[in-house]
Amino acid sequence: MKNYIKEFEGAYLAPYAMKSRQSKGRLYSEKEHPYRSCYQRDRDRVIHCAAFRRLEYKTQVFVNHEGDYYRTRLTHTIEVAQIARTIAGSLRLNADLVEAIALAHDLGHTPFGHSGEEALDALMSEFGGFNHNRQGLRIVDLLEERYPEFPGLNLTWEVREGIARHSSFYDKSPLIEGFRPEVMPTLETQVVDIADEIAYNNHDIDDGLTSGLLEEDALRKVRLWSMAEREVLKRHKKIRPPFKKYQIVRFLIDMQVTDLIEETGRRIKNSGAVSLNGCRSLGYKLVAFSKEMESLRLPLKDFLMKNLYQNYRVVRMANKAKRFIAELFG
Repeated sequence: MKNYIKEFEGAYLAPYAMKSRQSKGRLYSEKEHPYRSCYQRDRDRVIHCAAFRRLEYKTQVFVNHEGDYYRTRLTHTIEVAQIARTIAGSLRLNADLVEAIALAHDLGHTPFGHSGEEALDALMSEFGGFNHNRQGLRIVDLLEERYPEFPGLNLTWEVREGIARHSSFYDKSPLIEGFRPEVMPTLETQVVDIADEIAYNNHDIDDGLTSGLLEEDALRKVRLWSMAEREVLKRHKKIRPPFKKYQIVRFLIDMQVTDLIEETGRRIKNSGAVSLNGCRSLGYKLVAFSKEMESLRLPLKDFLMKNLYQNYRVVRMANKAKRFIAELFG
């Protein structure tokens, strides 16, 4: 790897950021690339693998044939990577590592979202069950066949940890051999976890409104939405309905990203941790929203659960998806 990459990381990245020279390496040793860091190579390997392309046909809430407007795992993944890079850059973390983890974090997901995973987990109960984090690791370590020298993509330990330990409000990370649960994940992994939540909560609002499953009148009872709507109308008094929705969702994302950056900066400073190992040994995560923002986000999550994820149309399709998977499994 050219010295300028190491020099850039040394000069720009924070002391608690994960630098490429600090990587624990790969399962199979490889020569350094002359122009790309190990995390840049990981990002590129993920983008070019077949499992990444298959995300186009895996869905979040709405099934693929309902229209090309709604998010798929692929579009969601790209949105997570964009949000995560913004956060990482502002906190002086390793944006290349963040992007690689973000692009790989959903590779192990089943078709049909969480209902597909629930069905496959039940069907696989006699064989240890199914978890998309474990499957994602299996894909990058074994199933992708692109190199004659080794199985899988041979990603760095840090990207593999980001896949294995990915967690969110709806998904808790499983215990996977080789990754110590008592040690906190890198800050880069923590950033991807929350960028994932920011992306799907706000973009599910967009898709929900477009589908007609959500109504603006009901959303106005959610304080975070009403705050964003007031701010948008203050800036654009005569804004037309389609633009209004986009601007509110945009403002919601911006509010949460800004709060996350500012609160995380405060938490890092107050923790007294001045190194990578210092952050990982704290016993709690540093990347987090403020208490005020968290109190605003919870009612929004509850609203989405009751009005979108538990909507009879979504539940009906989820049950149908479970039958499809059961038939294919059998």
